[in-house]
Amino acid sequence: MKRFNMWLATIITDGVATMWCAYIFAAIALISLPKALQSGDSIVIISWVAQTFLQLVLLSIIMVGQKVQSKKVEDTINETHTASLAEFELAKEARNNARAELVELHQISRDIHTLMKEVEAKLSH
Repeated sequence: MKRFNMWLATIITDGVATMWCAYIFAAIALISLPKALQSGDSIVIISWVAQTFLQLVLLSIIMVGQKVQSKKVEDTINETHTASLAEFELAKEARNNARAELVELHQISRDIHTLMKEVEAKLSH
């Protein structure tokens, strides 16, 4: 049952979170506008605007806005992730280069020590 509820909620949410749904809701709300205006009662007109038009239409528009914002956040996260992976690869490459240079420096240091010992040996004879 939980699986069905999740499926149904997703279907409904995906349908309502569209501008087409907002247009349909606006059309539905406009059906009752003439009666609200004919009443001449400001409370009825205000109620129509607040309870009929705004609630129906804004629901879909807010959901569309949330989808747009979520997509922007998702895109930013993906860009950041991609950039982080690239930086990580650069750091690994720099570390490997540093290791290779350290090996070379150790070899140069050994060579210098060997030369120094040879020079000292020749000077002491």
